[in-house]
Amino acid sequence: MPRFMTLIRIDEQDGPAQAEPDPGFEERMGALFAEITKAGVMLETAGLRPTKEGTRVLWEGGKLSYTDGPFTETKEVVGGYAILQCKDRAEALEWTRRFLETHPVNWTVGAELRQIDEDATPPEA
Repeated sequence: MPRFMTLIRIDEQDGPAQAEPDPGFEERMGALFAEITKAGVMLETAGLRPTKEGTRVLWEGGKLSYTDGPFTETKEVVGGYAILQCKDRAEALEWTRRFLETHPVNWTVGAELRQIDEDATPPEA
């Protein structure tokens, strides 16, 4: 079965970290995680630390450069991820939809769903 990565996108300056969740949020999320785990779909998930603790590494013109966070020029950042194993893209989209719908209506949370390329051959060292 194919694997998919869902990248959870948030506005770090004015997003979920700044707003209180509604009273049922944690219960809804816990129920969804229990269901998706029991279904054998969820392989891994985690939130990410704030960009102020991150470093961007760029390879350009044969040189590396490093930029420490926070990345104020970026409005939307990846705030978490999930790796799902689903029968097809439609199933992965359904789980992603359900995940987003558990969030409070006053939050803006996006997701980018990408299939993992199982056929990619890593470069030889």
